[in-house]
Amino acid sequence: MTLFAGLAIYAVTWWTVLFAVLPWGVVTQEENENVSPGTIASAPARPQMLKKVIATTLIAGVVWLGIYFLIVDKPISFDQIPFMPKMDGKY
Repeated sequence: MTLFAGLAIYAVTWWTVLFAVLPWGVVTQEENENVSPGTIASAPARPQMLKKVIATTLIAGVVWLGIYFLIVDKPISFDQIPFMPKMDGKY
């Protein structure tokens, strides 16, 4: 795996994990009973983005390591995937 490929896979993994982590521990302004003027009641009272970014970075790192070992230690070709067409060049 090249450096660029590793960074690209990590970036995609990081953003995917971020969207999974964003709802963790959300308390809305309505639940907090303190709705700021000009915002909707379902807006987060305290988003805690720093904690979520740190958690996302750590989780994405673990997922990336798993992907890295799948690619480097046990390379998978298209012929090993059962639902893929055979890539032998014959149509």
